[in-house]
Amino acid sequence: MKPLITEERDSVTLQNLGRASLQIIHDIKNQLNGLKLYATFLRKRMEKSEQPPDQQETIAKLIAGLDRAASNLNVLVRYGRPLELHRQQVDVQKVMRGVLSNLSNGGNDSYSLPDCIAEGAPLVGQFDTGALTEALRSISLGALKNCQQQESLKVNLRSEQAIDQHTAVVEWAPVSFEGGDPFNSFNGSDAIRMSLAAKIVEAHGGSAEQDQAVLRIRLPINHCA
Repeated sequence: MKPLITEERDSVTLQNLGRASLQIIHDIKNQLNGLKLYATFLRKRMEKSEQPPDQQETIAKLIAGLDRAASNLNVLVRYGRPLELHRQQVDVQKVMRGVLSNLSNGGNDSYSLPDCIAEGAPLVGQFDTGALTEALRSISLGALKNCQQQESLKVNLRSEQAIDQHTAVVEWAPVSFEGGDPFNSFNGSDAIRMSLAAKIVEAHGGSAEQDQAVLRIRLPINHCA
């Protein structure tokens, strides 16, 4: 047997390190979820015993922090594992409208609904509804947080047709990302979510890119006569 050259040996080491890190991240996520259960139990006890509001607020912030940390770790775990898609006939426009509607519905994390410009005809393809919804939501949140002009974000959906391919195009504009291409920067938890979104789009046979002030994804759709 020929010995591994340095590059091959380094590649194997990095792969093993990645697998080990993924397992550790998974275990930490489970531990955080366990801590959240204990914190939730304490919060309920404090509410029943009418503890001071500042103590109850501290527990609520602790639970929220554990939620965020577990959510971020879950994104890393999902990014590092192969995607399993369960495809069915899905209209991209319908999913996009649902995503934008949910972003605007109440709560501390709600956002103003961006203008959505879409074609009248459905943009139907074979997609995993849950995965596609997650991808469109992550990209929409990233676009909202990095919109060049407050409350001016527009989402445009259209179809492109070639001889042998029909594509749904979704664009978010105007946006500006200081860290470079948000689909490949891994610059913080939001960027990791957008990288996972790009991975989901690519798993469906599509592509994700930043083109100056525009975020754009393309997804293969059925031919509509």
